[in-house]
Amino acid sequence: MTGSVRRSLLFLDVDGPLIPFGAVSQMYPTYATDPEPLSVDTNPLLTRIDPEHGPRLAALPCEVVWATTWMADANECIAPRIGLPQLAVVVWPEPSDIDDQDGRNGLHWKTRALVEWAAGRPFAWVDDEVTDIDRAWVAAHHQGHALLHRVDPRHGLADSDYAALDSWLRQQG
Repeated sequence: MTGSVRRSLLFLDVDGPLIPFGAVSQMYPTYATDPEPLSVDTNPLLTRIDPEHGPRLAALPCEVVWATTWMADANECIAPRIGLPQLAVVVWPEPSDIDDQDGRNGLHWKTRALVEWAAGRPFAWVDDEVTDIDRAWVAAHHQGHALLHRVDPRHGLADSDYAALDSWLRQQG
């Protein structure tokens, strides 16, 4: 066989999976990863990102792609904090009438764009807003295998999430 095998994709959201939020009474741990203090322009929530996410994400058998409203800023602000290289970034299309219709039907605004970006490749999507409506739509419109994995935004990516992702990605092998 000639040519290279294309690895599965892992579309990664930032807010929720990497930056936990929403717990009413919980104080979040913070992690100092930069030798210099945060500047005035720096998002203070970045200190909630556990630097161990970088090695754990890099160890997964896939190509990690930023699928976040942070877009290219994820490569500038987050990747260096957790030791990841520059990653591909999903550039979101401008909102359209179909997005309005999807929203009324409960389909996440990212869903169509991720299926299009994957172009038939197997993918896992890690987000705190994935629903069964998204899963059904992907099953009906994506030609490859897909795992839409919802992360609890109060805790972010946990050991159980990494185990589920690793297992699913290895099955795509």
